[in-house]
Amino acid sequence: MRAVIQRVSKASVTINGKIHSQIGSGLLVLLGIEDADKEEDIQWLSGRIVNLRIFDDADGVMNESVRDKNGDIILVSQFTLHASTKKGNRPFYIKASKPEVAIPLYEKMIQQLSVDLGKPVGTGSFGADMKVELLNDGPVTILIDSKNKE
Repeated sequence: MRAVIQRVSKASVTINGKIHSQIGSGLLVLLGIEDADKEEDIQWLSGRIVNLRIFDDADGVMNESVRDKNGDIILVSQFTLHASTKKGNRPFYIKASKPEVAIPLYEKMIQQLSVDLGKPVGTGSFGADMKVELLNDGPVTILIDSKNKE
């Protein structure tokens, strides 16, 4: 699983002209799923996301997590995170899971993040044409890949 994690002052997902999810301060997480992803990837990645110390403490040092700040999360599935640009100018998405694999893993990730955060998380809608708006705070943007735990 690949996640692009963005610390935001606010974020929203709009589908067919209607707001589907919106948050104030927290994290917008774009999630790419591949066939090799398993339950362990979900648990590991969810724990990393909610515990990342990327919010300022009272001294202005990034030392607190979204959970510490009682912030919110929106999780949006994004198959393009597994794009291969090795050859040519047209990205190749062979590593991205098909819906029959990706949807159950995405739903499990929503549940795990909600448990780890201690409250429901906002979502996109798998496969929908979404308009994602955010006000990146910092900016702070972090990429995490469960297959490359560095």
